Amino acid sequence: MREDDHKYRIVSEFCLESTVCGITPLGSGLINDTYLVRTQEEGKADYVLQRINHDIFTDVEMLQHNIEVVTNHLRRKLEGRGISDSQAGHLRTADRHVLRLIPTVNGKTWYFDGSNYWRMSLFIADTVTENEVTPKSSYDCGLAFGDFQAQLSDLQEPLGETIPNFHNMEYRLAQLSQASDSNISGRLKQVAPELAAIQESAGEMCLAERLYRKGILPKRICHCDTKVNNMLFDREGKVICIVDLDTVMPAFIFSDYGDFLRTAASTLPEDSPQIDDIDFRWDIFEAFTNGYLDATASFLTPVERMHLPFAVALFPFMQATRFLTDYLNGDSYYKTSYSEHNLIRARNQLRLFRVAMGLRSKMQQLISG
Repeated sequence: MREDDHKYRIVSEFCLESTVCGITPLGSGLINDTYLVRTQEEGKADYVLQRINHDIFTDVEMLQHNIEVVTNHLRRKLEGRGISDSQAGHLRTADRHVLRLIPTVNGKTWYFDGSNYWRMSLFIADTVTENEVTPKSSYDCGLAFGDFQAQLSDLQEPLGETIPNFHNMEYRLAQLSQASDSNISGRLKQVAPELAAIQESAGEMCLAERLYRKGILPKRICHCDTKVNNMLFDREGKVICIVDLDTVMPAFIFSDYGDFLRTAASTLPEDSPQIDDIDFRWDIFEAFTNGYLDATASFLTPVERMHLPFAVALFPFMQATRFLTDYLNGDSYYKTSYSEHNLIRARNQLRLFRVAMGLRSKMQQLISG
């Protein structure tokens, strides 16, 4: 069977309201293969078809259950705000702000073709994605991701961890220790300074896990991949919808706050070899933090709030640990373009970590004010 014919057969397993007239690649995501499914009837929505990467998301039933629960809950909250599914052009209003999964003919939100898992959702037209932020868009991102957490703060149905220990610092350090002991790449001697830097701060950076075990720090429902390109904006720059919900799961609120700033507030990309030029954009930090605090005031605890500067330092530290682990393991996880790529990434993130650590008092003043 031709690949295109196979996709049409997959699409036929879902309950669509219109006739499919084309299937083309959509976006450039690294995890799931994504396609735009166009329909021929005027005024009807198009769809998104995705092949789920079940090498990464090994429990697809749990993955889809999480997304179903979260999107249904968010849709109810929108309706409570007066944003309903009343008709608004070719797409209902609520469906522009919350992902809508399309069920299969058997009532599930995924289909297994014998080799791969697939899912479909409504396509949200007239939106754009962004790869960089400004202070204005950073405030809006903080508001949107904070509101995402706030709306899910009263969710009662338990969710599973789609990637277990994804943002567990103790677990990431244990992986690094194992990689160091194994040294399968023979690179251990090359990374002595980086290992020493990580070991020096390891205890301090495991604070969240200790607070959780003491019952002081709760877990929330978080997005866990809060990059700006995981949001859809309208043509005027307003956040319309948060997407890429595969990593929505229980986590510390530090995940959504700290990981956004790790990428958005750095002056250089995470693989830039210009290590000494890496700095922290205070204007981005301030704008995102103000938006985030405005949205989370209803549920954020004093312990969570006071440790937000810790989260800003935690995530470059965690990412440095992961890059160094992969370097010692022979570059088996992250895609690399040259032999020292992961080592450069680790050094880059360690530099950002040190800069963030130096700004903690200033950050605390802004947050406490």
